[in-house]
Amino acid sequence: MWRLLLPGFKLKRFMLLVAVGFMGMGGAIGETILSHRVHWWVDLSIFWAGLAVVGLGTWGMGAVMADLLGSDQWAGQWYSRRQLARGPRVTALGGGTGLPVVLRGLKEYTSNLTAVVTVADDGGSSGRLRGDLGVLPPGDIRNCMVALADTEPLMEELFQHRFETGELKGHSFGNLFLAAMERTAGDFVTALRESSRVLAVRGTVLPATLDRVSLWAELATGVRIEGESNIGKSSDPIVRVGMEPPDATPLAETIQAIKESDMVVLGPGSLYTSIIPNLLVAPIGEALKNSRALKVYVANLMTQPGETTHFSFEDHLDALERHVGSGLVDVVLVNNQVIDAVALEKYRQEGAEPVFAPGGGFRSGLTVVSEPLIAVDGVIRHDPAKLALALLHLMVRFRPDWSHGHAIDGLWLDARLRHRRRSV
Repeated sequence: MWRLLLPGFKLKRFMLLVAVGFMGMGGAIGETILSHRVHWWVDLSIFWAGLAVVGLGTWGMGAVMADLLGSDQWAGQWYSRRQLARGPRVTALGGGTGLPVVLRGLKEYTSNLTAVVTVADDGGSSGRLRGDLGVLPPGDIRNCMVALADTEPLMEELFQHRFETGELKGHSFGNLFLAAMERTAGDFVTALRESSRVLAVRGTVLPATLDRVSLWAELATGVRIEGESNIGKSSDPIVRVGMEPPDATPLAETIQAIKESDMVVLGPGSLYTSIIPNLLVAPIGEALKNSRALKVYVANLMTQPGETTHFSFEDHLDALERHVGSGLVDVVLVNNQVIDAVALEKYRQEGAEPVFAPGGGFRSGLTVVSEPLIAVDGVIRHDPAKLALALLHLMVRFRPDWSHGHAIDGLWLDARLRHRRRSV
């Protein structure tokens, strides 16, 4: 800040005006009190003149600062940072395209976000970099960082740019950037921290583990499939998935984030290749089950051909409990919005089906809440804004001790909102 006092900024002259004005006001007040001058109107005139000089100097300082910091932009950023810092502490686990949707919506209401991302990807650009350079697969992590970024659109386009020709064909710039940053910084966590500064990320993005892990799946036929990119290609149902090594170690920051969270979000995303892999890191699953946070599972809108073909709502939850045990989820958030018929037919031709909420009773100790969650753009996917508001309303309903008196970017979270939710 001291550099603002260097010649050329025109700030010193206005600061001097403010100082002179205050001196004049102080002198007028002192003269009136000490000398009891008969002509009090002289001192009053000096006081008002000093006040005018202070006002002129203050206006000039404000104009200079506004010009330097970008008019209203600096005030808006300051307000946003202060307001977002008061938001709930949320940890979201997943990967693929589902987790960024959660982050993109919630970042408008809180900066206390931690994204825990699976690192078992072995296909595409991430798989090639993993094999060639020995780095953790950066693809899902890159998508989460971009989703949380508070940067200009050009920076987002740059990180998501994918080369279409030459030796770099198939690689995205963001993946290459993270791989280079790891080599420069010395370790992956430092690389993420520095990259987050470049993108002005609202929150923290962490890998589920720093170990080089790989997934395997056992099918109903007894066949075992190796590699995340190969799981789901078989027409036979998946019985269970596992990880090698089975004793992968999570980051201490991940466990701490789960312990301190007000809410933990699982999904949406690929059940066997995005959500469950995070929970196969045993300490993460245990921390989640022991956490006092509100634990929400966001149900997928559609089944995934090959991976969850013909899966019902119950099948998804049964798979989670089969791998991690009970007590993992408190609330299930499911869509009740009517799906566009044209889009639905297209998905059905590819073998996907809607995942509907169960009718009637379900299972004790688990609440199912239905909300309209679909984006209206011809593609069947969650709308980030709708999903974020639905999750915040769950906080109000199930954690009133936290929500009482809190305001999140103009959204007052009080008891009145609890009556707007519907359960099935």
